[in-house]
Amino acid sequence: MRVVVVGAGLSGLTAARTLDAAGHHVTVFDKGRSPGGRLATRRIGEAVVDHGAQFFTVRTEEYAELVADWERAGLVRVWCHGFGDPGDPADGHPRYVGTRGMNALAKHLALGLDVHCPAMVFAVRPGATSAWEVVLDDASVHPADAVVVTCPLPQTFSLLFEVGVEVPRELVLGDYDRTIALLAVLDGPSAVPAPGGLQRDRLDGTIWSFVGDNAAKGVSPVPAVTFHATPEWSEQHWDTDPQVVAAALLTEAHPFTGRTTLVEHQVKRWRFATPRQCWPEPCWAGHDGRLVLAGDAFAGPRMEGAACSGLAAARHLLDL
Repeated sequence: MRVVVVGAGLSGLTAARTLDAAGHHVTVFDKGRSPGGRLATRRIGEAVVDHGAQFFTVRTEEYAELVADWERAGLVRVWCHGFGDPGDPADGHPRYVGTRGMNALAKHLALGLDVHCPAMVFAVRPGATSAWEVVLDDASVHPADAVVVTCPLPQTFSLLFEVGVEVPRELVLGDYDRTIALLAVLDGPSAVPAPGGLQRDRLDGTIWSFVGDNAAKGVSPVPAVTFHATPEWSEQHWDTDPQVVAAALLTEAHPFTGRTTLVEHQVKRWRFATPRQCWPEPCWAGHDGRLVLAGDAFAGPRMEGAACSGLAAARHLLDL
């Protein structure tokens, strides 16, 4: 089959690799400058900062097989087994991180695939001489026997809106929490306690949902901290002047930067950070099964869900 995958995040890359390994011709388009989606890592001077996904856990057997391959290849490693208070028992689930940042994992998964970045998909429509046509914003048309769409659901719906494909109402109405992130490079060690991460249950009274020390994770050679604001705060301040937002974030970050001096900072906005509800199946297929929707809004709002949804999408097409 000729398969076009829309979106080069973890779900799309997993689907593409599975189909490619089965001998099909797969093309991947993504509007970003490089593959990865929320597997995002940024260099700020000497600092290396994960600003999207911060870590991941493993709960299912099929994902464990993927992660074992990544671990053997030196792409991921265990950071810690929880973020409880020192001395408290951890929950036992390893927290994995990319050894060179989360985006390095995405770039590895893209190796050997026909991935185009940046490439903005404008529409997905039934084709005249093929099951589907994928149209880019440069007006180029790419015929396909099947299409896998893994971008956030509102973007997916906009691609399909005019072609008469009936998508379940629950998917059409799916929305996402927003996240505003602060990336802070410091001139000395942060005040984030070991093992270098704090989740929301230990951040009561702050605006943060996660605080992560990239040096403690072993990702950055110099002190650099990622702060994720809560969905509520992010929603409230989404349209606020960027300088006002940055000043507020830096003030709230002070307890975690210790007595260090801020070297540099950046603010990143994730419009589609976390799906608010998930489809009960790992993917959805329509149009004789040759249009498949997948992503973390299907198998769970985590890296594991995205990967397992991509696997499910590929297996669906392989079973046709």
